[in-house]
Amino acid sequence: MMKAYVLVNTQTGQEQPVKDRMAKIEGVTEAECVYGVYDVVVAVEHENVDKLKEIVTWKLRRVDGVKSTLTLAIQA
Repeated sequence: MMKAYVLVNTQTGQEQPVKDRMAKIEGVTEAECVYGVYDVVVAVEHENVDKLKEIVTWKLRRVDGVKSTLTLAIQA
């Protein structure tokens, strides 16, 4: 099982909508708005590392309102 935490910077005022959209994506196990350098933290899990990369690259990063992401991948 692969797991990643994705730290997300959003456009101003888009924190909650981005979090809500990301929470509905397959493989996302948790999404929370946070204070500090990043606006949203998302936990993603999948058995297949290629599918995990696909979720981060082609789904999370493409959500409207996302400015940038930093992915922290771990092996669970």
